[in-house]
Amino acid sequence: MTDFIYLASQSPRRRQLLQQLSVDCQLLLPDAAEDSEALEVVLSGESPTAYVQRVTQLKLDAAVARLKNRGLPPAPVLCSDTTVALGRCIYGKPADETDAARMLGELAGTTHRVLTAVAVQSGRKRLQALSVSRVTFTPMTPAQIRAYVASGEPMGKAGAYAVQGRAAMFIRHISGSYSGIMGLPLHETGGLLRAAGLKI
Repeated sequence: MTDFIYLASQSPRRRQLLQQLSVDCQLLLPDAAEDSEALEVVLSGESPTAYVQRVTQLKLDAAVARLKNRGLPPAPVLCSDTTVALGRCIYGKPADETDAARMLGELAGTTHRVLTAVAVQSGRKRLQALSVSRVTFTPMTPAQIRAYVASGEPMGKAGAYAVQGRAAMFIRHISGSYSGIMGLPLHETGGLLRAAGLKI
């Protein structure tokens, strides 16, 4: 029974969300030699659900190997991945400001899905869960999109927005898990961590 977990994520939001559960986590981040972005390439014809689950499993495989290679003390390892989907179209992190503006223009005035997969490895046991939420954006003018992109907030975010940030003023309705949209669904994550042996 451990009293901490390894979090294989660079997202400060996921760390904050785990703190809400009073879970002590140590970061288990990739080495400079690891090409973590390569794990996020979408396969031809891949559905958003299959994509987010596959990427999360690949991230967990890499993190477990990292733990072993570094000779760190054993503890559960948590990985998560979030993607935004409109129909079967997957919206990952924008490549640049132009890409962010394109994504926001396509999502504006629609209801899209936010899928977050979570996976935990504890010893030989691997547990996983999927959270699917729906977010409805109001229509956005080109000027509003430009101003939001200029804020810098969309960069590094799936779908080019942060639900907990300035984008909230364009969100008319949410159905599902707010924490899942942020990047770590706490209901599902709590269940996985309890199953992995944490007392939370």
